[in-house]
Amino acid sequence: MSEFIDAFAEMFSFENVKWDDVLTATNETLYMTVISTVFTFIFGLVLGIILFLSSKSEHAASAPVYGVTAFLVNLFRAIPFIILIILLIPFTKVLMGTIMGSQGALPALIIGASPFYARLVEIGLKEIDKGVIEAAESMGANTWTIIWKVLLPESLPALISGITVTAIMLVGSTAIAGVIGAGGLGNLAYMVGFTRNQSDVTLVATVVILVIVFIIQILGDLTAKAVDKR
Repeated sequence: MSEFIDAFAEMFSFENVKWDDVLTATNETLYMTVISTVFTFIFGLVLGIILFLSSKSEHAASAPVYGVTAFLVNLFRAIPFIILIILLIPFTKVLMGTIMGSQGALPALIIGASPFYARLVEIGLKEIDKGVIEAAESMGANTWTIIWKVLLPESLPALISGITVTAIMLVGSTAIAGVIGAGGLGNLAYMVGFTRNQSDVTLVATVVILVIVFIIQILGDLTAKAVDKR
């Protein structure tokens, strides 16, 4: 019992916490999360639109396009993130010039999250009332007009909710990436907190990650509610 009390007391002593390191790690986590979320939104949106349009089109080329896109999306969604980081090391080194630090984690974060968000985009687009799309088509709207004037505005709340979920997932992925040298709060919790048996450092890193997640969720919910016209 005394050992438990001592461990609990040490966890909340914060005597091992270097707040400058916590601030640096927080900035690294925010950097990885923000940059990867922006690119994930762009790539995932494009992939999701391709999936939706090619699944609905009767054009002869649509089936192969959907098949290839769906295969790639499913493939990269199925690969565990930590394995994806290792697989992408040669690509990351060529693209970013390094495989270490926050920069080195970005390709794996983006490639890992974009297929996930693409499926959320596809689901959001499928929830649009078919009558709205058919009305636009009957008025002679081309594909680009339908995308910009119908699909994106009508699905905007779902797109925002989807990217909110994806951004939260990316925060968790940055923590995993931190374990293998990407920096950030995950690196702080593992390399300092765990390996040095400094539970107070791990606790602080965990709390900061939770705060970031809660802020993302609140902002996402408020934004989705603000743009919802229903």
